[in-house]
This record gives sequence, C-alpha cells and structure tokens, in this order.
Amino acid sequence: MTQPGQETLGRRIARLRKEKGFTQVELAERMGIIQVLISDYERDKLRPHPEVIVRFAQALRVTTDELLGLKNSPAAGTKPSLKTLRRLKGIEELPLSQQKALFKTIDNFLKGAEKE
Repeated sequence: MTQPGQETLGRRIARLRKEKGFTQVELAERMGIIQVLISDYERDKLRPHPEVIVRFAQALRVTTDELLGLKNSPAAGTKPSLKTLRRLKGIEELPLSQQKALFKTIDNFLKGAEKE
C-alpha cells in the first residue's frame, strides 16, 4: 500500500514513458505486448511479474531500481525526450529562414519565462 502523495508503480511507468516521449502503443511494441496491457499496468489494474518489470526497465532505458522507485535516475532530465527529438528533427527539415524565425520565437519565450 502506498502512502498519500507517493507515486504508484503504474504512475511511475506512465511518467517515465511520457518523459521518454513514448506513446503506450510505442512502449507496447518495444516490449512485445499489446497497448491494453500498458494501460492496465499504468492504471495499477495489473501488477507486473518481475520479468515484466525487467522488460519495462529495458524498454524505458532505466534501471529496475529506478522503475521501482528505489533510486532516482542520476541522468534524469539530462537527455531530451523522444518527443523533443522528433520536434527538433522537424525543425531541422525547415528552410533556414523559418528555422531562424522559430528559434527567435523560442528564445523570446524562454526569456519571458525566466522573468516569471
């Protein structure tokens, strides 16, 4: 049983999946299972067998300790998520003039966010 405010295994799986930029379908494909099972695990409707925990950790590129909440990832937040990398790839495919305009917008947004 979890304490109030403590992250369940299912919520941790969902958080890590989102941080890595995976959809449930993509994670299921990486693990060789169906999306419905990912949903059930994330909603704590199913408790994963130890073998499945290992497969989750491998697919999410974390240690089993991190997945189980026993240890925080030392590299957490240091690598861009797949979602961010996909967006960056899209930006790189834009003409240079559009890239410059987009980066200027992003820079202005970040400057405004720093002031808050």
